[in-house]
Amino acid sequence: MFRTTDDFLKSIDKSNFSNSAVLIKGARAFNFEAISSALQEKAHQTVLEINLNALVSNLNTFKSLLKPTTKIMAMVKAFSYGSGTAEIANILQFHQIDYLAVAVADEGIELRKAGITTPIVVMNPEFYSFQNIIDYNLQPNIYSFSLFESFNKTLKQNAILNFPIHIKIETGMNRLGFKGDEEINLLIKQIKKDNTIKIKSVFSHLAGADDAEFDNFTLSQIKTFEKISQFILAEFEYKIDRHILNSAGIERFPNFQFEMVRLGIGLYGVSSSDQNLQAIGTLQTTISQIKIVAEKETIGYSRKGKINKPTQIAIIPIGYADGLNRGLGNLKGRVFINGNYAPIIGNICMDMCMLDVSGIAAKVGDKVEIFGEHVPISEIAQKLNTIPYEILTSISQRVKRIYLQE
Repeated sequence: MFRTTDDFLKSIDKSNFSNSAVLIKGARAFNFEAISSALQEKAHQTVLEINLNALVSNLNTFKSLLKPTTKIMAMVKAFSYGSGTAEIANILQFHQIDYLAVAVADEGIELRKAGITTPIVVMNPEFYSFQNIIDYNLQPNIYSFSLFESFNKTLKQNAILNFPIHIKIETGMNRLGFKGDEEINLLIKQIKKDNTIKIKSVFSHLAGADDAEFDNFTLSQIKTFEKISQFILAEFEYKIDRHILNSAGIERFPNFQFEMVRLGIGLYGVSSSDQNLQAIGTLQTTISQIKIVAEKETIGYSRKGKINKPTQIAIIPIGYADGLNRGLGNLKGRVFINGNYAPIIGNICMDMCMLDVSGIAAKVGDKVEIFGEHVPISEIAQKLNTIPYEILTSISQRVKRIYLQE
């Protein structure tokens, strides 16, 4: 028991806390955020705030485009597109998502260790991971004969029957998957030889569902998939789900939702057709220092930050090692401070960058929005000639994630 917050802080021994979750609760007057700051594992001023209410809102927006019976596979690969794997998976599990999908088995194992019981599909299983896939009750995507034969051999070594797998069909993406009637017929024959494997779903991947220019190609992909998948379904007595729509496909081609869809970037707030989605992430930091730079001085590495008058600059603790793309330097990118936009001046450094805050009422400690409500991820992606996926997944794991939910 302690009479005041200060008394507690003076007596605390941080070494007594390890791998602990601490509930801090009380009126604002007690200044308990000082306790939070003292105990937190990561103290980097740059943080990524994740709004879980916005994520649930996006999920419900996509559900409104689907039939009540259509299943949803949510993509949580690549650290849930940079948002935090276990935390995102937990909220999706609470909302009874049908499947979670990861890229590699290690990601699935991490979710199982975090208490996730929802079925997990491994989209890019590797040969050495088969035993872990079995041990942790993961479900592999089988896309080649060598993968099928090796996994089937591992199942037999474990004396396992009817293990769930998912079959990838190539329809035009020309990435992973079985292609053509000959391969499909041979695959069916191999699966029927014994009862080690049970197909849970067959699926394919659309190459250009987000772009109207490719609509005819998208429809041809769907037609090919429908023909092949129906053939496979007719060969087995048990129920097999089909899915080809990604986030953009759900938005633009909802008539082809089959039994399941895969929800990825849309879940995280990026729409291809102006759906009313909410951005779930806000990347922000604080000002470390403010100084005046004289007219003939330069700013940053290679003296790229050139000015023609006395300029007030702010230094913030975020750089390309945190995921702030170096291409946003030299006035190409901007941030939001106290109701104003400030350009990034000079080259972005590994751990910090500089802003031109001339005319902005800014001081040390003020918050700076890198992306969020005022600086959309889509704006940054456009300036860098890339896609929002890359912006999200580039945020370093040294950046602390903070989860908000009401």
